[in-house]
Amino acid sequence: MEKTWNNKAWFMVLPVLVLVAFSAVIPLMTVVNYSVQDTFGRNEFFWAGTEWFEEILNSQRFWDSMVRNLIFSLVILAIEVPLGIVIALNMPKKGWGVPVCLVLMALPLLVPWNVVGTIWQVFGRTDIGLLGHTLEALGISYNYVQDPTSAWVTVIVMDVWHWTSLVVLLCYAGLVSIPDAYYQAAKIDGASRWAIFRYIQLPKMHRVLLIAVLLRFMDSFMIYTEPFVVTGGGPGNSTTFMSIDLVKMAIGQFDLGPAAAMSLVYFLIVLLLSWVFYTVMTNYDART
Repeated sequence: MEKTWNNKAWFMVLPVLVLVAFSAVIPLMTVVNYSVQDTFGRNEFFWAGTEWFEEILNSQRFWDSMVRNLIFSLVILAIEVPLGIVIALNMPKKGWGVPVCLVLMALPLLVPWNVVGTIWQVFGRTDIGLLGHTLEALGISYNYVQDPTSAWVTVIVMDVWHWTSLVVLLCYAGLVSIPDAYYQAAKIDGASRWAIFRYIQLPKMHRVLLIAVLLRFMDSFMIYTEPFVVTGGGPGNSTTFMSIDLVKMAIGQFDLGPAAAMSLVYFLIVLLLSWVFYTVMTNYDART
């Protein structure tokens, strides 16, 4: 039987296509235009070719910020994914505790990014902040404004507090979708808690874990607001990630050409690494 195509359906998605073109494609083309041109002001531009891309790729500043981004994203994934799985496994599956736990898990996700940064900026201060004052009272050296290690710990703990809930909720959705028959069969076979997790729960969570890893990697690699509010990229350049460096270049120095080139390189890096993550995890899923 030959399939009938209804071309009128395209008119239903036409408003979405127009919105995407207005909000994404047109700004992207503007960035591409700036990345291959230079200006001396007065809205006069001339062709620069790949000059800005070569300058960015040969800049130690760019590579340092990218390394900081990669380290931060890997640390975040290494903490949030296992922690999210553990919390999801220990959440109740039935009863009044379910909505309570779900609401508590969702609360950090409802806090805006700039508010999260402000909260932890005050929380970590040694004079009025509960965390900073407590650590100082215990004799632990802590000052995220002057010490790079303290700044990194603050930014990492802040991100874990803010975004682990996303991993928890995704893992919990995968767990509650597992039929009770699997657990009953495992109980009959005398399977241990680890065996149930290894052969029943983890395979059933694999697809939601793929989504969680991709989302958390992309978000953490593009993080800007929270560390900028807390540390401003400091002390020195210790927490200057690529997004912060890009904003400093575009707005602080008003180098529109290099900033446009860097934003395109930044976009391609995120796209490439996300594709690598997706390919590796889906191939692993196919083998298992």
